[in-house]
Amino acid sequence: MAEVSKDFLIFLKELANNNNREWFTENKKRYQDSVQNPFEELVNQLKEELKGLMPGIKDMGPKDFIFRIHRDVRFSKDKSPYKTHVSALISEGGKKDKIRPGLYLQISAEDVRLYSGSHMLEKDQLKSVRNKIVKESDRFKKLISDKSFTSVFGEILGEKNKRLDPVHAEIESEIPLIANKSFYYFRKLPPKSILDASFPKEVLETMKAAQPLNTFLSEAIK
Repeated sequence: MAEVSKDFLIFLKELANNNNREWFTENKKRYQDSVQNPFEELVNQLKEELKGLMPGIKDMGPKDFIFRIHRDVRFSKDKSPYKTHVSALISEGGKKDKIRPGLYLQISAEDVRLYSGSHMLEKDQLKSVRNKIVKESDRFKKLISDKSFTSVFGEILGEKNKRLDPVHAEIESEIPLIANKSFYYFRKLPPKSILDASFPKEVLETMKAAQPLNTFLSEAIK
């Protein structure tokens, strides 16, 4: 079993200062031993912890969830070849599905971020979520104000539409979140938290706090 060590974070910090192919090639074996393999093992541990919340992931593996460290620089002014973080999206749709709620994990030398919710909703899916908020407004308000959610995530984030159709605009003053185009939330942890053996359990508790709202969103977009 490849365990996460301090060099996991040290490597990411050094990569941020040496983001070029020459340095990465020279340190590729170190990347594999200190970052790539331990991260795959960590993601597999998280999958085992989370399969009770997301049964569809039980037959999936790390490669279904983990994003490449290589950046797509085709349309970017920043031509740095590598990301300075590692990331994975553990969901029943895998890393290609940003709509169904799951866990997006991002680890850098600066912090650890645990995201959940629904991102990049298509037009019909967004309409369905908004219709559900109108139809079940009391339930939605209770979910977003519940202390078990707010104490972990704070608030729901997401870019907003400036204009809404009349049905949804009616309750915008009461529930401003209905104007959101995405509904996501995240928790930030110190980077050294990944070195703690209790980290997978911490992630599980975080996702349990997100689960009621994730269920609401999943019911709308299924």
